[in-house]
Amino acid sequence: MNPRTFEDDLLLLLTAAIWGFAFVAQRAGMEHIQPFTYNGVRFALGSLSLVPFILLLRRRSRRRLRRDAPRGAGGALGAGGPAAEDGSGARVWLYGLLCGLVLFTAASLQQVGIVYTTAGKAGFITGLYVVLVPLSGLLWGQRAGWRRWVGAGLAVAGLYLLSVTRGLGIARGDFLVLLSALFWTAHVQLIGWFSPKTDSLVLAAIQFAVCSLFSLVVAAAAERIVLQGILRAAVPILYGGLCSVGIAYTLQVVVQKTAHPAHAAIILSLEGAFAVLGGWLILGELLSLRGWSGCALMLMGMIVSQTSGLRNPAAAGSGAPRP
Repeated sequence: MNPRTFEDDLLLLLTAAIWGFAFVAQRAGMEHIQPFTYNGVRFALGSLSLVPFILLLRRRSRRRLRRDAPRGAGGALGAGGPAAEDGSGARVWLYGLLCGLVLFTAASLQQVGIVYTTAGKAGFITGLYVVLVPLSGLLWGQRAGWRRWVGAGLAVAGLYLLSVTRGLGIARGDFLVLLSALFWTAHVQLIGWFSPKTDSLVLAAIQFAVCSLFSLVVAAAAERIVLQGILRAAVPILYGGLCSVGIAYTLQVVVQKTAHPAHAAIILSLEGAFAVLGGWLILGELLSLRGWSGCALMLMGMIVSQTSGLRNPAAAGSGAPRP
């Protein structure tokens, strides 16, 4: 294996692990504060954590422009290049608002749902977006190969074993997380459309800030915000904001510039497995044989749905961020 490929895969595996264990943090945080308060604070931290990266890249861009610019042309810098690269135009704010609204809906459904289900189950159900994203491309005239349909079938069968009771009912928490997976799918599609047209880090920071703002508004109206509760949930909040949103997202953006798209999609789909592992190690969550069988089928479905990208990288599942 090429050393660069091996390094990329290891960093993607780290990203999947951070995201998987984030479900544990989300579950643990609910012991002290309520869902919208948790999301409001953690996405604010996530947005702020990207600011240093944005400023650093902007500074490097300006230095590069000064170095490459002809003598006497320095006065044009303030009106030219950096504005396009730092994403400060009105367009990135519009894109950030739209992505932030969808992100708010997805994150809210997931966070409320996780109150009523386990971290492991939430991780696997959320991971369905890996299958749903390429299938949703049918709406835009994109073709889904047979591997996508096989993967979708395996994932649905796994979801049935994991979440549907013998009386054909689905638990409240699992249903809310399943709804969130639909909005994560829409969010991935939006990021796929908007990110190439503007600065991806600026777009991410804005959408996280929008999600935080709406979460805090709902929290102020519907929840009891207590500083002591926030302090008690400091570790889960810091992990969810700095590690899951800030570090993992940045790792993904950097690594996927050189990583094989299919490798990235398959490795990132392992976040559900890490969620189950974290729930077992840290929260003492246990799954029945039926639940383990469902997780196995869902994981197989996620992987099978991405294998078409091994020969055709352009057909690989989306690697867009899912904080």
